[in-house]
Amino acid sequence: MTANEPTPPTEVHNNEAERRYELKLAGRVVGVAEYRPAGKSLMFTHTEIEEGHEGQGLGSTLVRAALDDARARKVDVVPMCPFVAAFIREHHEYLELVQPQQRGMFGL
Repeated sequence: MTANEPTPPTEVHNNEAERRYELKLAGRVVGVAEYRPAGKSLMFTHTEIEEGHEGQGLGSTLVRAALDDARARKVDVVPMCPFVAAFIREHHEYLELVQPQQRGMFGL
């Protein structure tokens, strides 16, 4: 993909059976944010973007959608995944999703 080519549309959905949010690019899964339900929380354990698609902002798109869904579902987030924790550090509007007593563990 060159700078002049339009970016294909992305779609993020929660695949509850697989316990992961999936990012599709032009209809194909190219990224996942895996989680484990933990009571009234989602523990994000791993985020991955397929090789060849890194550096395009897709990880941020994926995590933003996952955190927006968590907020809409009124569940807390435990950012065990370093990428999710870093995203929250950079986007303070998601800090409220992490319990105050857990924030220090993740540098938030």
